[in-house]
Amino acid sequence: MDHVEWRERPELRNPALVCAFKGWNDAGEAATAALGFLADSFDATDVARIDPEEYYDFTAVRPTVRLSEGLSRVIDWPENTLQAAQIAGTERDLLLFQGVEPSLRWRGFCQTIVDMANELGASMVITLGALLADVPHTRPVPMTGICSDEAMVQRLGFEQSSYEGPTGIVGVLHHACQEAGLTSVSLWASVPHYVAAAPNPKAALALLRSFEGVAGVAVDALDLEQSAEEYERQVNAAVATDPDVKSFVERLERTIDEVTEESPPERIPSADAIARDFQRFLKQKGAED
Repeated sequence: MDHVEWRERPELRNPALVCAFKGWNDAGEAATAALGFLADSFDATDVARIDPEEYYDFTAVRPTVRLSEGLSRVIDWPENTLQAAQIAGTERDLLLFQGVEPSLRWRGFCQTIVDMANELGASMVITLGALLADVPHTRPVPMTGICSDEAMVQRLGFEQSSYEGPTGIVGVLHHACQEAGLTSVSLWASVPHYVAAAPNPKAALALLRSFEGVAGVAVDALDLEQSAEEYERQVNAAVATDPDVKSFVERLERTIDEVTEESPPERIPSADAIARDFQRFLKQKGAED
């Protein structure tokens, strides 16, 4: 790990490493927003960073310059930062890795992340991603889960992915974890392509809720829920002003409603499961207080 700059090596309980990257894997900035919300919610502290020098073409991913105190100029380089959050009332702590999809040496970059996970005793890696899709903003966010562990696939109701085609750093990292024997889960939210340029808190919230089920960690996401509601109101208002876009969204709604009716979800949470999740949330909040 020659390119890793450590600040500390905290003692953590059975941590899960959660990763998100700006770029191709981050439609609507949903994945990085979800990870940032986790870091803020649990007061995560910096643990380490990866030096960007070996992994970026700086003509493609340019550093930025800013003034410090109105005088000296500071260069901000693409950041890949590892943080730690110790969470009371749960069986595990969290490691949070947020970065920018690298330009170069993807295999070496992913191996560095795997080495960092092993160094701090991570038992599982959860990657967050978001992709553009033909889905309406008015319906629940479609979620896809991919898992390297067959038992977890069955427990969480995931399906083995049959996707073939281009992939991003999230897909390569998921594969690197499998090769290293490290249990990994890849969560993906579908973002409406017709509002691709706007940050999508609704998709970020869906990623957080899926993360909770995988990691067994409850998140108080009231602020994000309010942002998701406001987002939907704003998009509704914008769509209503354009008859062509409104007609297109209505066609998407009919299509997804037909698919939902033909293939209803097989794994609906039971009342017992909901009660367990609520009790876990109360226990966690009580320990924090």
